[in-house]
Amino acid sequence: MSIKEMIQDHPAVGDDYNDQLGEAVKHTMYAAAIINSCADACLAEDNAKERAECIRRCLDASDACTAFYRIGSRRTGGNVAAIKAAGAAAIIACEQCHELCKMHDDPHCKRCATMCKEVIEDVKKAVQGLGH
Repeated sequence: MSIKEMIQDHPAVGDDYNDQLGEAVKHTMYAAAIINSCADACLAEDNAKERAECIRRCLDASDACTAFYRIGSRRTGGNVAAIKAAGAAAIIACEQCHELCKMHDDPHCKRCATMCKEVIEDVKKAVQGLGH
């Protein structure tokens, strides 16, 4: 099952399918789980107390990604302003998460930092491709 296909099948979308938005919804949905998992992995690290800010930023990014994919996948009415606002929040939260996770050498933070970079790029493209 593909979220992109689900959005394309929406009766209000038809020929007005936006592939960039579909891709961003897919990636933010996936990123929400990866970033949330990174926060949990950081909690299990020996220096979890020192990672409090990183954990907080991971949780914020995960929640922002969740908000974006939920709002972006709703195509009835096409609330572009809300999609753009959720996109801006996801971009900011992922930039802040990336900033800290890229400084850690463990595999989960490296994976999280990479996912954040991908989300930032995809959401920027999607938001720029939307009308008013």
